[in-house]
Amino acid sequence: MSNKLELHKKGTYIDLFSGCGGLSLGLGNAGWEGLFAVEKDSMAFSTFKHNLIDGVHAHFNWPDWLPKQETTIQDLLEKYSEQLSALKGKVDLIAGGPPCQGFSLAGRRNAKDPRNKLSEEYIKMVEIISPKYLLLENVRGFNASFKPAEGKKARKPHSMIVKAKLEKLGYKVFTDFLCSADFGVPQKRTRFIMIGVRKEFVGKDFRNPFEVLADTKREFLIDKKLPLRPVKVSDAIGDLLVQTNGLVYHSGSEVSGFKQINYIQPKKPSKYLRVIRKNAGKNKPNSLRLARHKDTTIEKFNRIQQICKPGVSLNDAMRLEIGTKKQAITVLNANEPSKTLTTLPDDLLHYSEPRILTVREMARIQSFPDNFDILGKYTTGGERRTQECPRYTQIGNAVPPLLGEALGKLIFNIK
Repeated sequence: MSNKLELHKKGTYIDLFSGCGGLSLGLGNAGWEGLFAVEKDSMAFSTFKHNLIDGVHAHFNWPDWLPKQETTIQDLLEKYSEQLSALKGKVDLIAGGPPCQGFSLAGRRNAKDPRNKLSEEYIKMVEIISPKYLLLENVRGFNASFKPAEGKKARKPHSMIVKAKLEKLGYKVFTDFLCSADFGVPQKRTRFIMIGVRKEFVGKDFRNPFEVLADTKREFLIDKKLPLRPVKVSDAIGDLLVQTNGLVYHSGSEVSGFKQINYIQPKKPSKYLRVIRKNAGKNKPNSLRLARHKDTTIEKFNRIQQICKPGVSLNDAMRLEIGTKKQAITVLNANEPSKTLTTLPDDLLHYSEPRILTVREMARIQSFPDNFDILGKYTTGGERRTQECPRYTQIGNAVPPLLGEALGKLIFNIK
């Protein structure tokens, strides 16, 4: 495998479980050409289509037989099995991260969560299309054993089951944990990554891709003109303060409706910001709407900021004082990368203003550029939470594009 990051040709990929497009955006920036993507949520797919099929980040050569709309792998397998079979050997990479709520160490781990079965559909697509390479991203819990029932043996981590099935299909599979902060993302987000290579492409001198990635990490950051040290939260969102930008009307009634940050470009942007603002010109990014916090909520947030150590979740005594049962409330540390973003916007509070983050601030922390628009509702409540993917959820679930780009360049250069 080469240690060089330059690309020699365009490779073709399919993105399964694409969400709003963080991984696809990264792969496109690494020089890959998309064939199609599969995403079942209409809001997430509208963001994907707007940016990556029709917009400034477009790099898909979408087939005529497949409608450009939300769909599932199951639908695809049922309606287009002939067309999929015709792709055998013609696709270089299948990428994607099957939804992971049942594996998450942050939530209620559930071995029987039906969403865990989606990796079976991923494997089915791999079997039909037989790409040269595979890239699978998931939460850390994907590689952890489920707690056994009393008297029963611990179940194998799901990742090992998936790995064994892919090896049976003729792949050499490599796995590791990667932290996004190592690739210029202002977030300590650690994910389980699996890279598969068809065995006929694994020669005698083949190196473990993760070793090569460790060797080329510095080169990637230099190439992107990113800082070599971890990017601080304040370098990512410090130009989006209400106190320096002011607010303008967004929607609803003039008095009680939503306001948004009236973005003014900073005269001296951070290195990270120069990367994020590249090609945005003088345009303001979208999704700068603020949450409508009640006065009592603002008071509570002020108090949390006073008593909480930045970057560390509230402890039991603090939660008792605030009067909340919510487990994961953390005030961002301005001088460090963020904790892992979740799909719940009130898990993290701003480091200096008594409020939750805007969708755009979350997008910045995930390394989405400012000219990537996020579409759909902002939030969803109640029962719809498991059925819909509003803006905060789209961004919280995404693969950070910079990490996707680093992985895309790595796979491009597998020799």
